[in-house]
Amino acid sequence: MNISKTSQSKRPYRMSARADAASATAERLLEAAWRHFATRPYEQVRLREIAAEAGVTVQTLHLRFHSKDELLSAAYAWFGQQEIASRPPAPAADIAEALALLFDRYEEHGQAVLRMLSQEDRVPAIKRMTDAGRAYHRHWVQTTFEPQLEGLSGGSYERRLAAILLATDLLAWKLLRQDMKLDRENSERIVAEIIQSLPGGPVPAVRLCACVR
Repeated sequence: MNISKTSQSKRPYRMSARADAASATAERLLEAAWRHFATRPYEQVRLREIAAEAGVTVQTLHLRFHSKDELLSAAYAWFGQQEIASRPPAPAADIAEALALLFDRYEEHGQAVLRMLSQEDRVPAIKRMTDAGRAYHRHWVQTTFEPQLEGLSGGSYERRLAAILLATDLLAWKLLRQDMKLDRENSERIVAEIIQSLPGGPVPAVRLCACVR
């Protein structure tokens, strides 16, 4: 009887240990997968290399993720969760502080996301991921820059939102930091000045070109 009780008491521990091991394996696979997808064209990513880097067999990788597209989606989601955790989900008390956090993420991961964007037209799985990224960034801007959007509605709201989205987009960071080769301090200052210069009230439609009406 005592042996049976001891065996039963050990069973939850073994189950917990297996679950922890499985979770650690998944983490290693996702981290390795993101490194490969973020630094290579989709067609050049090899599942066997990801498995080897994570210390598992290709069979283990397939059992967990089934396909290359599914692994890509999971790896992008893993990356996205880290990005979300790095951006406070509340209105910014200070525009400069909000932009500093944003530029932190762009400086660290901007090149990887640019690589993804360069492939979205030919790889449907990547297009789904980049569209999800755009939706998240829109939500982040709406929340972070809520004071700059306050009191606006309809077309005025959408135009103001579009202006802030344009100023904070990854491609704006690329233009300033990589193409124009400006230092980070001046790049952040330019974006902050664009946002701060937006008029406080509704934007008169007559002053806007037809493309944003």
